[in-house]
Amino acid sequence: MRRYLYFSVFSSGLVTLAVEMTAERLLGNVFGTSNLVWSSIIGLILIYLTAGYFVGGRLADKHPNYKTFFLIMLLGAFTAGVVPLASKPVLRFAASAFDSLELGVLFGSFATVMILFIIPITLFGTMSPFAIRLAITDADEAGKTSGRIYATSTLGSFIGTFLPVLLFIPLVGTTYTFVIMSGYLMAVALFGMAKSEGWKQALRWLWMPLLLAAFVWLWASGPLKTTEGQVFEQESSYNYIEVVERNEYVMLRLNDGQGVHSMYHPQVLDYAGPWSQFLVGPFFNSPGYKPEDVERIAIIGLAAGTTARQATAVFGEIPIDGYEIDPAIIAVGQEYFGMTMPNLNAVAADGRWGLAHSEYQYSLIGIDAYRPPYIPWHLTTVEFFEVTREHLTENGVLVINVGRSNNDRSLIDALVTTLAQVYPSIHVMDIPYTFNSMVYATIQPTSLENLVQNYGELIVQPGVHPLLVTAIERTAVNYQPLPRPTIVFTDDKAPIEWVVNRMVLTYVFSGDYQELK
Repeated sequence: MRRYLYFSVFSSGLVTLAVEMTAERLLGNVFGTSNLVWSSIIGLILIYLTAGYFVGGRLADKHPNYKTFFLIMLLGAFTAGVVPLASKPVLRFAASAFDSLELGVLFGSFATVMILFIIPITLFGTMSPFAIRLAITDADEAGKTSGRIYATSTLGSFIGTFLPVLLFIPLVGTTYTFVIMSGYLMAVALFGMAKSEGWKQALRWLWMPLLLAAFVWLWASGPLKTTEGQVFEQESSYNYIEVVERNEYVMLRLNDGQGVHSMYHPQVLDYAGPWSQFLVGPFFNSPGYKPEDVERIAIIGLAAGTTARQATAVFGEIPIDGYEIDPAIIAVGQEYFGMTMPNLNAVAADGRWGLAHSEYQYSLIGIDAYRPPYIPWHLTTVEFFEVTREHLTENGVLVINVGRSNNDRSLIDALVTTLAQVYPSIHVMDIPYTFNSMVYATIQPTSLENLVQNYGELIVQPGVHPLLVTAIERTAVNYQPLPRPTIVFTDDKAPIEWVVNRMVLTYVFSGDYQELK
C-alpha cells in the first residue's frame, strides 16, 4: 500500500491545484479576472487548506487507517464535482446582475460560491498530514518520509496547475473540468479503499460517482450565461468568450462582460467607441498629411478586428499586423465579425513579443489590450514604449486606449508621464459617454492645431472616408489638457495594479456606478 499511498497523495495534489485554477475560471467568467478577484480566491482557498491541515492531523491521530483516509478523499472529490453544478444558478443570476451593476448582489453571489468550496478544499487539505501519519512506520525516518509526501503532493500540484488551463477547459469547459477531476480522484479513492479494505467495502460507496453522474446529466448542460441575444459562447485557454447580437449589431464580450471588445454591423462602420479613434493618430502630424500617407499599421489587442476593418475602409487595403494573444478570439472574429480582410495578418501572440520581433515599421501602432479593468503592465513601461518607437516611421504615431472613471484619471496621468520619457508630443481625448480615453504619442513634435488644419483639408478633399472625418471631429471636440507628471512605469517597477485597484475601489464606494443603472 505504500506505493499506492504516494500515488494517492500525488493525485490529491493534482486535483487540489486543478480545482483552484478552475475555480478562478468559474468565477472569472462572471466576476472578471482582476487581481482583486484572483487574490480573494487564492486567499480563501489557502484559509480552507489551513483548516484542512489542522483537521487532517487530528483525524490521523484518532483514526490512523486507510479506510478513513480514502473515505475523506472520496468525499472531497465528490463535493468538488458538485460545486460547479450547485453554483450554476447563482452565477447566472450574478451575470445578469453584473450587466446592471447591482453590486450588493454581486458581492453576495461571490461569497456564496466561495462558501461552496469550503468542504472540498478543507477535505483536500487533510490529505498530506493524514498520509504522513500512515506512511511513518519508523520514527528515525519521519523527516525523510514527510519530505517524500510533500514532494509527491507538490509534483501533483505542479501538473494540476497546467492541466485545466492548457487542456481541459478549452476542450470541455469549466464545469466538465471539475467533473473530470472529481471523477478521477473518486476512482483513485475507491480503488485505494478496495486495496486496503476489499471490494465489498469500496462498492458501498459507489453511489457517490453514480449520484454525481446523475447531477451532471440533469444540470451540467446549457450555456454558462443566458445573456439576451447570445449567439455564441466558448471557453478558451485565456478567456470566456461571448458573442451577443442586438439590433443587428454583433458584440464581443469577454469574461465578466464589462466592456465590448469588438463590434460589427454589416452596413455600419462607426460605433462611437474607441476603435475609430485610433485612426486619428497620424493626423496630428504637420498639415498636408493625407490618408494615403499611412502605409502600414500594427494593432496590439486585435480582438475581433473592428479597428482593422475600419482602417481598411479608411486607408485602403494597406498591410495590417494584428496581434491577439488568444487564437480562439481570432477564430471568432473571422466567423462572426467579418474579419476576413486579405490585408490583415492576424498573429496569435503576445503583442509586446510580436512587435519586438516584427521586421516592419509602422505609420500607426494601436494598443487596445485591455482585460478590464487592467491593461497588461508590460505594455505600459518606458522599455516597451522604446520598442514601439523603434518600429514607427519618421512620422509614426502610437495610440493607446486607456481606462478612467468620472473622478479618477490617475492611469492616464501615469501613462502620459511614462510616454513623455520617449515621445516629444502627447495628446489626450475623452471618448464621450464612456470610461475610455485615447492617448496619442507622436515621433515628431505635433499639436492640436496640426490636427485642426489637417481636418480642414480633409473635408474638402474628394474620396476621404466620412468615418475618418467624424473621428477627427470627435477628437478635437473632446480634447483634454495634459496632466501634471506623476509616476513613470518601468519594467522593474510598474505598479499598474495599485493604480487600477484604487481607481476601481474609489469608483465603487463613491456610488458613481449608480449613474449607469
